[in-house]
Amino acid sequence: MLRVAVVGSGPSGVYTAQALLNQSLVPEVRVHVLDRLPTPYGLVRYGVAPDHEKIKSLQNSLRAVLEDERVTFVGNVQIGGADGVPPARLAELYHAVVYCVGAAADRPLSVPGEELPGSYSATRFVSWYSAHPDIAPDGFALQARSAVVIGVGNVAVDVARILARGADELRATDVPRAALGALARSRVREVHIAGRRGPSQARFTTKELRELGALPGARIVVDPAELALDPAYAAQEGLPLPAVVRRNLEVLRGWSALGEPGVADAVRRIRLRFFLRPVELLERGGRVAGVRFARTVPDGAGGVQDTGVYEDVEAQLVLRAVGYRGVELPGLPFDAVRGTVPHAAGRVLRDGAPSPGEYVAGWIKRGPTGVIGSNRSCAKETVASLIEDVPLLARRPAAEDPLAVLRAWGLRPVEWDGWLSIERAEEALGRSLGRGPVKIPDWQGLLAAARGESG
Repeated sequence: MLRVAVVGSGPSGVYTAQALLNQSLVPEVRVHVLDRLPTPYGLVRYGVAPDHEKIKSLQNSLRAVLEDERVTFVGNVQIGGADGVPPARLAELYHAVVYCVGAAADRPLSVPGEELPGSYSATRFVSWYSAHPDIAPDGFALQARSAVVIGVGNVAVDVARILARGADELRATDVPRAALGALARSRVREVHIAGRRGPSQARFTTKELRELGALPGARIVVDPAELALDPAYAAQEGLPLPAVVRRNLEVLRGWSALGEPGVADAVRRIRLRFFLRPVELLERGGRVAGVRFARTVPDGAGGVQDTGVYEDVEAQLVLRAVGYRGVELPGLPFDAVRGTVPHAAGRVLRDGAPSPGEYVAGWIKRGPTGVIGSNRSCAKETVASLIEDVPLLARRPAAEDPLAVLRAWGLRPVEWDGWLSIERAEEALGRSLGRGPVKIPDWQGLLAAARGESG
């Protein structure tokens, strides 16, 4: 019997487990899907906006894999780090270990003032309204009048939409109590989404973009002069643009024609800005008070160049959404430039040579690229390498009962029954509030629920 540990229960980890179950060359496989959190699904639970029910429903297909009798979910198990199980010790328990730990850090802006109070990563904000237990439930008071979101991808659009959406509209979702209360009391009336390049190079999808325009009580403002700076926008009819770019430009063109709304026309304004490069976060009273941008123009080679003109935008809240980055897992090799683990077709490389029994899949393998479905083909490639290595792996020792060993090492794993207990507790919490299931936002509450203790 081949025993495999998959570290990470997000899409890449679950797709890896699924690929192991679906292959036919090794009929007897047992997979333990390990996660630091006591809850499964990774970014599908803690990274998808609460009002995106269709994407969140992906949990149902991931659930089907984790409920397979050949798979065991093992939550609340830290791998690596000062308090975690070192990869070398984990390797003693399994024939192979596949690391699917994603890209947990956000990319910094690297500008003065970035560390001021009121300046955060969009990742942190998403984790807050998604009830990630690493983020304090009261982590955002939303007393700002104006917010700036730096970045023009789907994450930037998500956080801007949540800032501009009324709390009543989110009451039917699983947003935690503290976040819903903070959104209800929010003073944010203006949200700027700013990118250093033009609209044709923005990374948001048309669906996400149109959702902004469908928000009740919000108006989208787009400056036609900024759109006109983009060569693709100006020559749209004569260029073979990708379909998503063409659709995005059509949506933006429609919004730009609406002009500036009157005071009574909207509760909140969302301003989509282009050709603005952040150069400094401004300070007042020890907190962020705005963002200084350098105006840019296309350089003719696909990039932009500064014009020497600057613009200050008032903001008491700044959220950077300029990408994710992999984090080194102590005990594994790491390419600090790419933010990934060196590999060959998923095989971890140590000093340039494949390390027997160690594999990677997902963002820690290829970087934070692609959509959720991209992880499926990535996982299949890694599993193909693993199965090819089975003659070697089968000669490696493996524990008969890895969970018993983990418990002997002092860990308290949360298995599938514990997760189901958390689900029941979240359903009960929602009922008590007159809502559907509401997420438990803290470690203590999650672990207590996993043990069946009432909150």
